[in-house]
Amino acid sequence: MKAIRIHQPGGPDVLTYEDAPLPEPGPAEVRVRLHASGVNFIDTYHRRGLYKAEMPFIPGMEGSGVVDAVGEGVVYVTPGDRVAYAMQIGSYAEYAIVPAWRLVKLPDEIDFDTAAAIMLQGMTAHYLTRSTYPLQAGDTVLIHAAAGGMGLPLVQMAKLSGARVIGTTSTAEKADLALEYGADHIIRYTEEDFVETTLELTNGQGVHVVYDGVGRDTFLKGLDCLRPRGYMVLYGQSSGPVDSIDPQILNQKGSLFLTRPSLGHYSASDAEIQGRTSDIFSWIESGALRVRIDRIFPLSEAREAHRYLEGRKTKGKLLLFTEESYELPNPAETINTQDPVDEIGWESFPASDPPPY
Repeated sequence: MKAIRIHQPGGPDVLTYEDAPLPEPGPAEVRVRLHASGVNFIDTYHRRGLYKAEMPFIPGMEGSGVVDAVGEGVVYVTPGDRVAYAMQIGSYAEYAIVPAWRLVKLPDEIDFDTAAAIMLQGMTAHYLTRSTYPLQAGDTVLIHAAAGGMGLPLVQMAKLSGARVIGTTSTAEKADLALEYGADHIIRYTEEDFVETTLELTNGQGVHVVYDGVGRDTFLKGLDCLRPRGYMVLYGQSSGPVDSIDPQILNQKGSLFLTRPSLGHYSASDAEIQGRTSDIFSWIESGALRVRIDRIFPLSEAREAHRYLEGRKTKGKLLLFTEESYELPNPAETINTQDPVDEIGWESFPASDPPPY
């Protein structure tokens, strides 16, 4: 089979398109013939060696395709089933081995591109809004990078809970995009202080929860946006890791709660995965959740996909396609060329930050 393999850590050039052995599924495993693979910022961490992996390895944490073969004891899926998954490394390839319990069957209404684009970031937004801090109607939330690849599904799922959403963006165009996807108020952090404006919008009370995937640049100021007993949910670090703090600061600022969750701990069983994706697929089918795909690259151009991602050009999800017969959609249908390239802002990064492996 053809695959992208990494033989040593480094820049995009270490992504090598080459022949690799066709893997065989073991007990409780499934071989998936992949149609599409999601490109996420965690893939660059693996590539650079920040998250350790045994060399050589195939990167990629999510994909969609058709069951090709099953190992001993697998009864949930059979060859020919349409499936998708996340949080299993090895999707930059024509075939991948996936534990059966991580797979979800795709409804007829969900195509392979949509599935590969929503699994990781969709489940992240779901656990943040339904489990880490279960939003209730009437809650007010602050979402950083609200127009980013992670911000857009997070804004939409917060609104589905009945919350009032305050978001931050860097440009007017990004603000319009976040508002289009459901945000109630947008703060242009390049022009105004987001703490001051958040407090103004909440009559000095602060928000119930801050969803922060940015990290170093926003964390401490975000604590000042919370009402007493509010929740700081730090789920990523696109601007860099947060420095250590004295826990006493949480007391001083109003008996605040602080959590640093990751998707791996919120998708730890097949029941949890099925529950989250059932909601996500239902929302997509009903039109309540929109999935924005920015660009689709051939598998052989994974280097270019990483350069595009790390060049802060993303305005939605990036995918790799692996089928020779795959027909690329008209770029005008998937890429809004009027969208700005956010060269300095947080929105450029998919902030979902799964744990190291």
